[in-house]
Amino acid sequence: HAQTTDKILVFTTGGKFYTIGADRLPGGRGHGEPIRIIVDMENDQDIVTAFVHDPKRKLLLVSYDANGFVVSEEEVVANTRKGKQVMNVKAPDEAKRCIPVSGDHLAIVGENRKMLVFPLSEIPEMARGKGVRLQKYKDGGVLDLKTFTLETGLSWQDSADRTFTKSREELAEWMGARAAAGRMVPKGFPRTGKFG
Repeated sequence: HAQTTDKILVFTTGGKFYTIGADRLPGGRGHGEPIRIIVDMENDQDIVTAFVHDPKRKLLLVSYDANGFVVSEEEVVANTRKGKQVMNVKAPDEAKRCIPVSGDHLAIVGENRKMLVFPLSEIPEMARGKGVRLQKYKDGGVLDLKTFTLETGLSWQDSADRTFTKSREELAEWMGARAAAGRMVPKGFPRTGKFG
């Protein structure tokens, strides 16, 4: 949900942010219009996510190869149709996730179903760049990630919408240093490999 005074931020697989005023979106009567008419988005890029801009937030940007960094949301607002290059990615790698940061720890899961948990303080805050390696894979890339507060524990939902929570003690075997490989996901973790 957005107000007409809001800015909508669009993040693409090329690591660029585009800013669209919500008042510039087509009205509800037509069929809308392609986003590439509103901003100059490259044809080989897809949208990772779009959300209402909140200048107080920080975002965690992560590429498929699990490079990532934290950026202040004020830094990513683009003033032109060309957008703003924030995350540097070289093909075949591409920007994969952009999530608001909350809590003090990150849980990251690879396509190999290995999970790693480490403090958010190990991830640098930058205005632009490639970031640092968050998890190591022999093959494949990142599947999902979630920031959380260690004291409250890490929770996820399974396919039957049941919520599981692992406490700090139960997470001990997945705790590690940034860029480690991690261990196989806990029992009861969704088959999709995603947190929610």
